[in-house]
Amino acid sequence: MIHVTPLSRLDETLAASGARRMISLQSLGATFNRPANIAPSDYLQVAMHDIAEEREGYVAPSREQVAAILRFAERVTADDPLLIHCYAGISRSTAAAFIIAAALRPDIDEAELARELRRHAPSATPNPRIVALADDLLDRKGRMIAAARAIGRGAEAFEGTPFTLLT
Repeated sequence: MIHVTPLSRLDETLAASGARRMISLQSLGATFNRPANIAPSDYLQVAMHDIAEEREGYVAPSREQVAAILRFAERVTADDPLLIHCYAGISRSTAAAFIIAAALRPDIDEAELARELRRHAPSATPNPRIVALADDLLDRKGRMIAAARAIGRGAEAFEGTPFTLLT
């Protein structure tokens, strides 16, 4: 299972999910301390800004970062859940959940997976750069990009609500 949360609800979501593995998607320079119950080998911190294209002074999500996210998540199962968070739980973390679910379940149609994401997370607006990079890495021929575009921008929210995306 993949659990997604904004930073403000990390502790409660970590406790409720029982996750022992975690991905933090933080802006460059953000400070964050790995929770004590997450082993260093079960923790991935990726520094990127929530932007869709290169901008001077910012770190756009890169192919290497997306590949690292996909590699890290290869062990996700119902018995080994993964917790993903970004600051708001709306864009970077929902994109990561979408791409991980697509990688782990290639039998699921990308459009259906995107609709499932929307059902669980009404405010989800997956970062389009993360999705596009994963689409290329997973050789999905634009289907992940189209699926994310099809669900459009999520509901207006200051932050997302924690949710679970089954894989």
